[in-house]
Amino acid sequence: MNALEIHDLTKRYPAFTLDHLTLTLPMGRAIGLIGENGAGKSTTIKLILGMLRRDEGSIQIFGKNIDEDIANVKEDIGVVLDEVGIPGCLTPMQVGQIMKHTFRQWNSEQYARLLNKLSLPNDKQFKDFSRGMKMKLGIAVAMSHDAKLLILDEATSGLDPVVRDEVVEMLADYVRDGAHSILISSHIVSDLEKLCDDIAFVHNGKLLLCETKQTLLEDYGVVKGSIDDIPAQAILRRRDTLEGASALVRRSMLAPQTPINSISIEDLFLYMVKEVR
Repeated sequence: MNALEIHDLTKRYPAFTLDHLTLTLPMGRAIGLIGENGAGKSTTIKLILGMLRRDEGSIQIFGKNIDEDIANVKEDIGVVLDEVGIPGCLTPMQVGQIMKHTFRQWNSEQYARLLNKLSLPNDKQFKDFSRGMKMKLGIAVAMSHDAKLLILDEATSGLDPVVRDEVVEMLADYVRDGAHSILISSHIVSDLEKLCDDIAFVHNGKLLLCETKQTLLEDYGVVKGSIDDIPAQAILRRRDTLEGASALVRRSMLAPQTPINSISIEDLFLYMVKEVR
């Protein structure tokens, strides 16, 4: 069973359209959404959660259509959005008491361990938290009710590098057993490279590319200098600058002796976005 299946997901606004996006997230894997601000990442997540009404397409979570069984499905989803929706007057201890009566599988011991691990005070009001502390509390809540799917929108944003690395490792442990899955959006590409099995590039509401991380790193590269002899079908994007021409290519479509430079996932995304501007 797949944790998440999205088919032809479409949402239209006067100045923006999420255009027939299709993604599949198998159980036991993590998929990362990369895109600029306004690319459609948060819109996609809000549609999955039923916070927005879609215009076209279908969404299934654990094989269930979200239109038919969203209440039960949400028991198995842990969510951290860009803005953590916790009332400012509450302390982490009070949040735990509320969540105990909200989720059937709430684990108070796990929550206490995460608060300690993330160095969060029990008795400080949420409104006095820094942005990083707010995100850490949201992560602690999301990971304390035995959710099988985590949906995270910029969840590592605002965290210092040491804590970010710790959180990414926690998330990697969460998905490692094969019984949990993660959908995460972030503009911090290095976090997604560490955590995710698959990477989806979103730009202007369209899915540009979705591949396994291994495929992206092994099969894509850059040819610089003379590219006139490169087969046209191997070139995904071409750049012509004062320094000369370069092309984003798939290695599998070129002769073995062709000199190809490796490319990072971030540079791969920049190549594709700058071409379609």
